[in-house]
Amino acid sequence: MTQQSSSAVFRTLKIPNFRNYMIGNFFSQAGMWVQRIAIGWLTWELTKNPTWLGAMAMADFFPNVVMAPLAGALADRWDRLKAARLYVTISAIISSIIVWLTLTGEITVYSLFALVLMNGIVMSFNYPVRLSLIQSLVGREALTSAVSISAIVFNVARIGAPALAGPAIAIWGVGPALMFTVIADFLFVFILYKVKLLKEISPPNRENTTIGTEIMDGFHYAFKHPGIGPLLIILVMMAIFGRPFIELLPGFADKIFGRGVDGFAWLTSILGVGSFIGSISLAKRDGIKGLTRILILNTLVLSLSVIGFAATNNFWIAMAFTLAVGYAIVAIGVIEQTLIQVAVDDTMRGRMLSFYTLIARGCPSIGALLMGYLSSFFGLQPPIIAGAIICIGVWVWAKKRLEMLETSLEVYPDHPK
Repeated sequence: MTQQSSSAVFRTLKIPNFRNYMIGNFFSQAGMWVQRIAIGWLTWELTKNPTWLGAMAMADFFPNVVMAPLAGALADRWDRLKAARLYVTISAIISSIIVWLTLTGEITVYSLFALVLMNGIVMSFNYPVRLSLIQSLVGREALTSAVSISAIVFNVARIGAPALAGPAIAIWGVGPALMFTVIADFLFVFILYKVKLLKEISPPNRENTTIGTEIMDGFHYAFKHPGIGPLLIILVMMAIFGRPFIELLPGFADKIFGRGVDGFAWLTSILGVGSFIGSISLAKRDGIKGLTRILILNTLVLSLSVIGFAATNNFWIAMAFTLAVGYAIVAIGVIEQTLIQVAVDDTMRGRMLSFYTLIARGCPSIGALLMGYLSSFFGLQPPIIAGAIICIGVWVWAKKRLEMLETSLEVYPDHPK
């Protein structure tokens, strides 16, 4: 069984276009994390003001929330491979300007904010395009494995790049560290010119429709689809009420467990380990059958693990629950993305994946703001437990609809049901 499972990973990685794409994507993701660390430190050096740290993070992140519907509509209109090349090239140029201004000493916090905001806008258009490309690189049967491998690449970059960025900044400074991002992005662009899609997708003729109409068509499609609509509801609820305890980990590490920054580092690391294990286990799967059932099961795992984490004052018990949360979060995210890619009509792929990125990136910040506000009145633990109990209600709701969800999600649109 293990041999068969492992073969799914190797078969997917043997596809030259996907393998090359993942190599380029890894360097690009690593460059993104290095840039986030470097810009955070540069902002602090320029201002010594925590408000500016928050503002810079908002400039990087918030455009994705605002632009996601438009980005998805454009992803369905344009040649996705050409669009990916264009977006990454523009991002590399913006990063080059940041490097130049930093090395010449001309950078200011205002110019940095403007450039980070511009890059955030560009990347908000890039995300749905990147996600949309995966099926055209590997085909349908390898999709689950491919999305999981993509998650592995993301998690390895998320863990490794910041660990290397800190010493690099300390030794060489912010400018030289940021040069890695520029080189990584241009390398990715070069690789994208070598990539060929398994199936060339011609964007449909939309001369008589406007972008606004296509955005509304995307919303209508999502809400009317018997599987995708409920899937997005599950993702919203988990992102708002289940996941936000991650943003409150510094408070738990210090106030609840009395471990300070070292405890925070331990909790963050074990969360990453759980995510990595979840990515590996899903990468070994062949096909799509049974994914809906696993998704719904992991909503319960996430809920119970968050309750266990918030209800204990024992650091090591909390570590075990954090490991389980990391696993469940990745399982939910990877399976949601896979099932959307499978069930969606190709003309709607970019729009549906833009909704996925909007929810996955936007809703946790809403939840963290809500939980943080409530924690100022009730303490850290009760709001987190209450949110997890709401997630158990979502699990009950989804479990009652399991058969309907399997029927509508675990089948390709052009296959007879």
